[in-house]
Amino acid sequence: MLEKQLIGHRVDRSICSWFWEQAVSQGDSFKQQPVIASPTHYLFQVFREGITFLACTQVEMSPLMGIEFLCRVADVINDYLGGMNEDLIKDNFVIVYELLDEMIDNGFPLTTEPNILQEMIAQPNIVSKMLSVVTGNSSNLSDTLRGTTSCVPWRSADPKYANNEVYVDLLLEQRNFLSFRDGVLVKCEIYGEVQVNSHISGLPDLTLSFANPSILDDVRFHRCVCHQTWESHQTLSFVPPDGQFKLMSYRVRKLKSTPIYVKPQLTSDGGTCRVNVLVGTRNDPGKTIDSVTVQFMLPPCILSADLTSNHGTVNILSNKTCTWSIGRIPKDKAPSMSGTFVLENGLKRLNVFPTFQVGFRIMGVALSGLQIDKLDLKSVPYRFYKGFRALSRAGEFEIRS
Repeated sequence: MLEKQLIGHRVDRSICSWFWEQAVSQGDSFKQQPVIASPTHYLFQVFREGITFLACTQVEMSPLMGIEFLCRVADVINDYLGGMNEDLIKDNFVIVYELLDEMIDNGFPLTTEPNILQEMIAQPNIVSKMLSVVTGNSSNLSDTLRGTTSCVPWRSADPKYANNEVYVDLLLEQRNFLSFRDGVLVKCEIYGEVQVNSHISGLPDLTLSFANPSILDDVRFHRCVCHQTWESHQTLSFVPPDGQFKLMSYRVRKLKSTPIYVKPQLTSDGGTCRVNVLVGTRNDPGKTIDSVTVQFMLPPCILSADLTSNHGTVNILSNKTCTWSIGRIPKDKAPSMSGTFVLENGLKRLNVFPTFQVGFRIMGVALSGLQIDKLDLKSVPYRFYKGFRALSRAGEFEIRS
């Protein structure tokens, strides 16, 4: 749909033909390869919402930089257009091309911060589209580029706010589990993010400290964070960009239990299979579990299924996908689902047991136990308001029976 060539580094279009031939022949497995070696180039690809972002190079470079840059391009386009699909990109071709012009210069990342780009290139709206039709001017470039004069490349030059405030969202956590039906936990990890929404005048210097930073195994910071301060004192010292941004992401591995349990029991004999699934809370997470969903695929050898539950609803789709929507777990009883499977003729026992995928959500609590100690502001003469919030959501919870 769109191609950006660099001066002096023009790439022949045959590389695109080679790429699509490989994509058609290898299928979905090809889309999962972030780095691809072609006969003449190295390719980096990111697949988002049905759109492929592709970059190529003939010289040696860090694969992480290529992938990271493509991810940033996808995020910026998604923020500008309010979504990501083929029609949106075609309707806003000029804006997308202007963004690429500013984000990369002669093959090197240049301006990638959304708040600076928004000062340079106006976001599309109904008024700008009407003016472009009337005047014939389709450019969205601003006449004054204040962001380029800032001494901090990710922050606007001398922003001013009537109400100075900063909000920290801790934590947008995704918890991944893998266990067997006997309850043995094979894998338990938490992936989280710290999101900050900053509206502070001037050039503030913020310091964020955690009560228990030792539980963090892998961390990844926004470039505004001073790495030396983190390595020496385990605190985050940073000059924040304007507006919403991701301050850091992390992973926690030192976990030995899950907030909920799922116990499936399957017994089969005489051409039928009896199933019973019990769901409950293993320990008090501090907040009510808002919603729980259990989903599994019926094996091909099952001809029909009759399932009921004492809480929630059970639906079986035409593709043999069974979904048990529990909702909020009550405190007085543990939700259970039971029923029977009818096996195909000649089969006495069920040999292949289904894998249960469980999704749950707990709001207002950090499942990892990470806690914010304090947030200080230096280098400004005024007071500011600070707010903290914990948001949690579950990722993959797989029970192999």
